[in-house]
Amino acid sequence: MAASTTRLTDVSTRIAAASRSTKREPSSVKLIAVTKTFGPEHILPVLDAGHRLFGENRVQEAKAKWPALRERYPDIELHLIGPLQSNKAKEAVALFDAIHTVDRPRIAAAIAEEMAKQGKRLQLFIQVNTGEESQKAGVLPKETAALLSHCRDDLKLDVAGLMCIPPLDEEAGVHFAFLAKLAGDLGLGQLSMGMSADFDKAIAFGATHVRVGSEIFGARL
Repeated sequence: MAASTTRLTDVSTRIAAASRSTKREPSSVKLIAVTKTFGPEHILPVLDAGHRLFGENRVQEAKAKWPALRERYPDIELHLIGPLQSNKAKEAVALFDAIHTVDRPRIAAAIAEEMAKQGKRLQLFIQVNTGEESQKAGVLPKETAALLSHCRDDLKLDVAGLMCIPPLDEEAGVHFAFLAKLAGDLGLGQLSMGMSADFDKAIAFGATHVRVGSEIFGARL
């Protein structure tokens, strides 16, 4: 058995334990296996083990490896979890099933236009910059409601939930709790939060999607 499949089992076990500790069904948490920098030879053992939900940070990297993998495994579900530029919206809508990083009106409009052209409906998350970090993508918390309203009312987009990446030097739980409350206030049921170092904690605060890379695939290549 490949090391990645053993680690996949370990992560799945931890997700189940974290879910049950907060009286949630393990099936209520979706594991996004993040394959940034990893090639097909690293991904195939995880596919062969039955996992089908994956995340990529960059459109170009995803375009180079996932179409061929999808030919072999048509039921793959691919999520974009990295920043999206509007000039990549066409490729992103063609490649992905979900985008977690809607953070400004221009991106939302580009996605809406491409979904209409391509006849696709993607699952969408608004990325919130909960730490209000100048170098990080995401809409400011106080502007989230306005962006959600624009997506829903003006662009007729279905927004499933919110996503965040807490600051590295702050307690992640504070940001997870904040995002959960914001989502609740906005009537959104999905929460994309938690990565390799803190996904157990994110589940305790209500995460529905956790984005785990190194705990499955090892150190980045």
